[in-house]
Amino acid sequence: MKTLEQTTRRDHCSVSAELLLEIQQFLYREARLLDNEQYDEWLELLTDDIHYWVPGVQARYRKDEAKFSSERMAYFDDGLEYLKIRVARAKQPSAWAEDPPTRHFHLIGNIEVLPTEDSNEWTVHSVILNHRHRTEDDEMELKARRVDTIRRNSEGLLQLARRKVILQETVLQAKNINTFL
Repeated sequence: MKTLEQTTRRDHCSVSAELLLEIQQFLYREARLLDNEQYDEWLELLTDDIHYWVPGVQARYRKDEAKFSSERMAYFDDGLEYLKIRVARAKQPSAWAEDPPTRHFHLIGNIEVLPTEDSNEWTVHSVILNHRHRTEDDEMELKARRVDTIRRNSEGLLQLARRKVILQETVLQAKNINTFL
């Protein structure tokens, strides 16, 4: 299995405007589903072998050869089954962190689509702003860069196969991180 970084080696290749628009619309729909808490529909956008990874971020000097994201710590390192558990837990009445519910606003931009060696998969780079607002005065913004692998399934539909989210914050000031990025 290729890593997300290995799929970006063909940097200067372009995709058709039609495919770019289709993938942009897929990402915008995903954001709308998350904003509207339509989590079951969101899960349908994911492949069975999804890897959803949000590593911890470390502030390092430029001369340090280690990457800025941690291989040792992750906020999320989930497959489909655990994502389903997180969705089910969010819908429970005992999910006190979501009563009253968080209002989310996902803003996605700088979408760049690159072909991979597999003609039915693309590496998609983007940036995201997740504005979270809960109660009268509890709000936070999460800013991140994403690297996704989008795959066309046998029915011709696009699905998310991999997601790596690099948060810009090295220390999260949030009381919780009950969101999908």
